[in-house]
Amino acid sequence: MAKPVLLTVDDDREVLRAIERDLRRKYGSDYRVLRAGSGPEALEIVRELKIRNNSIALFLIDQRMPGMSGVEFLAQAIALFPDAKRVLLTAYADTDAAIAAINEAGINHYLLKPWDPPEENLYPVLDELLEDWEAAFPPQFEGIRVLGNRWSPASHNIKDFLARNHVPYQWLDIETAASDSEVRSLVELLDEEETRSLPIVILPNGVRLRQPSLADLAEHAGLKTRATEAFYDLAIVGGGPAGLAAAVYGASEGLRTVMIEREAPGGQAGMSSRIENYLGFPSGLTGADLARRAVVQARRFGVEIISAEATEVRIDGPYRFLKLADGAELSCHALLVATGVQWRKLDAPGVERLTGAGIYYGAAMTEAMSTRGEDVYVVGGANSAGQAAMHFSRYARRVVMLVRGSSLAASMSQYLINQLKSTPNIHIEYNTSVVEAHGEDHLEAISIHCAETNEVNKVPASALFIMIGAAPNTDWLAEIVERDERGFIYSGPHLTRDGKRPNGWKLDRDPGLLETNVPGIFVVGDVRHGSVKRVASGVGEGSVAISFVHQYLSKVV
Repeated sequence: MAKPVLLTVDDDREVLRAIERDLRRKYGSDYRVLRAGSGPEALEIVRELKIRNNSIALFLIDQRMPGMSGVEFLAQAIALFPDAKRVLLTAYADTDAAIAAINEAGINHYLLKPWDPPEENLYPVLDELLEDWEAAFPPQFEGIRVLGNRWSPASHNIKDFLARNHVPYQWLDIETAASDSEVRSLVELLDEEETRSLPIVILPNGVRLRQPSLADLAEHAGLKTRATEAFYDLAIVGGGPAGLAAAVYGASEGLRTVMIEREAPGGQAGMSSRIENYLGFPSGLTGADLARRAVVQARRFGVEIISAEATEVRIDGPYRFLKLADGAELSCHALLVATGVQWRKLDAPGVERLTGAGIYYGAAMTEAMSTRGEDVYVVGGANSAGQAAMHFSRYARRVVMLVRGSSLAASMSQYLINQLKSTPNIHIEYNTSVVEAHGEDHLEAISIHCAETNEVNKVPASALFIMIGAAPNTDWLAEIVERDERGFIYSGPHLTRDGKRPNGWKLDRDPGLLETNVPGIFVVGDVRHGSVKRVASGVGEGSVAISFVHQYLSKVV
């Protein structure tokens, strides 16, 4: 936590050095002491501290300064830090003006120069003022702040990325500037070009990132974006439950392990608002909690987690080389693919244009608070859609689930069906689908088709969450591993056809249960052809895969 600031201003350099010395000697362990030689210079410091969301506890200001008096400075400064204590430094001849300023500018005290000895003439006064300030001081948020627009896809992507990577941040919606004094004061401090370049990310050190890419954001947020070594025993691409389980088991058994995740550890499961059927958690847990616990466990065993995207694989003898989006490359003996799946896109007019501006794929937990008092629509009939509906029902006025089928029984766990039915503000529409989205800069309405009546109804909507099936992201592996017609990766028995091993297979054994057509490249989790799409299944596959990795490495290393 950054220390609160004591700011002293005086145009006399000798006096300024003396007061700074005395302040540091007494208060340096608990406060930051900053100084300025003029009112305008001090105002720049004050504005920058406000942008950084730092706190000023005390202004200690000379009254007689050329260009701007102490009272004139305070009139502007206290608009930004109204709770800061204010002390004027005056000469004996200025005492009448100082006394008048107590009423005019809300001065808490005035001190005569010189103040020696400070133990008698300075510290007792400041001690009392700082004690009062500390008693009433509301702690300031000191993490990353994001200033943007609720309906901006770029703002949504930044919020979602930070939240899923467990990076604390404060969201400031520019649309609330009229009613939120904090947002308004921040907007007034930024220059016009910055306010036109939203979203803007403000780091605790004052650095401001305009419309940053997720790669830039990851680097500035303290996430590791580059590997520290050139070679690893095991490289895992994908940080969902399967990848995290493989990382934990691999590293705990002595393998030098790196995990590469382009978005955030936890994968699709990490976005689940509540997982209630995971073994060992009778009260359930959120996907974010599961991901956080797994990441802590993996790091404890020495797993290196990199926020990056794998774009290419090449084979060179016993080595598998991974190329990353930034051009960097690392090598490994064993490669495990655990990239999971993405939500299938909804093909309807207006949906692509409004994605991120009221239309979201997945549960998009960062948007939940914004739906308070509104009607929310959830498209999908599997567990993920049901969990999302339950979560949004705590905020939204009404949650409407749009289900293409005539029942939830075949696609959703019974415990979740029971919860949905017992939640009064959740309504389920069967045999329905979204056929169009309407709105200019954000979602305003959707058109819903009913298969039973063949009618299309247009209804107002400001939030639509889509969870309608899985699509694997495996094109970057197309020239290396065998995939089915939908892009899921074949492994083990699925590679043997008519008793023949896959083309190019040169080992005197069949591919392992979770091994692809390339020896030493394994696949686990939802991206694997024939996998069971459950969190527990992914965790199981990730842990079991390590035994096959060891078997492979025993013949290679």
